[in-house]
Amino acid sequence: MDRLVLDSSVVLACINNEPGSEGILDEAADFLFSSVNLAETVGVLIRKGASLESARESIAYLDLQIVDFDRALAEETGAMTARTHSAGLSLGDRACLALAARESLPAITADRVWRDIDVGVDIRLIR
Repeated sequence: MDRLVLDSSVVLACINNEPGSEGILDEAADFLFSSVNLAETVGVLIRKGASLESARESIAYLDLQIVDFDRALAEETGAMTARTHSAGLSLGDRACLALAARESLPAITADRVWRDIDVGVDIRLIR
């Protein structure tokens, strides 16, 4: 079974049935998701009118393995700032990439700007 690190944009695309999300849930994969990306996703859902409980349920349906944002991930995320600043990556974006780098796994995103960065991670776009 493949292991993949998901960006918030992919989780939101799956929850909202957006283009590009069709095959994600069909993959036989373990999906890793940073706790920073979890916070980001919950925030977006609530900002769009969801309750905390419905946000939790939507995310739980995806069966993600939530990975705690520890000191090492925090430091690597911070260190990526210099290499990703020009592309405008957020803290959540960099947290996803740092987790993918640490685990030597592909990072899956819907953010096309990621294709122009080089942080030593296999980046895959869903659209």
